Amino acid sequence: MDIRSHTFDRLRKFFSSGLDIVEYAGLLVIAIATAIAMYQEAMVMVDSHRVTLADLLLMFLYLEVLAMIGQYLRSGQVQVRFPLYIGMVALARYLILDIKDMSELRMLAVAAAIFLLTLAVLAIRYGHVRFPYREDAEKDPDKAYVRE
Repeated sequence: MDIRSHTFDRLRKFFSSGLDIVEYAGLLVIAIATAIAMYQEAMVMVDSHRVTLADLLLMFLYLEVLAMIGQYLRSGQVQVRFPLYIGMVALARYLILDIKDMSELRMLAVAAAIFLLTLAVLAIRYGHVRFPYREDAEKDPDKAYVRE
């Protein structure tokens, strides 16, 4: 029985290491592609001698993607808020760029989607402050409630 357990542990470590390599390679590709896209967008702004709000929002999206990668590399996990922020900025950019061609109903739908994402961020933040994870409470003993 001990041999099976040892073999299983070795296989699990082998596959886990392989998945880690693939994961880091994917993160590297995303980071490089994002940096290239940021450079290309900056060159478009330089060539046109103009910076628009849509350009700035696109650059902000790129920075959020890089921040999400950095957060993952530091902690080993992605906070749910980062994709929500990216979604809000992407929807705001879409609204700004296409507002002239949108119907009133579509504008309201996009605005409602942004509002719902905002409520989701608020709910997540409230839950994190009000009901911290055990690790967070150990770091900050002033947290009143610890999840079991």
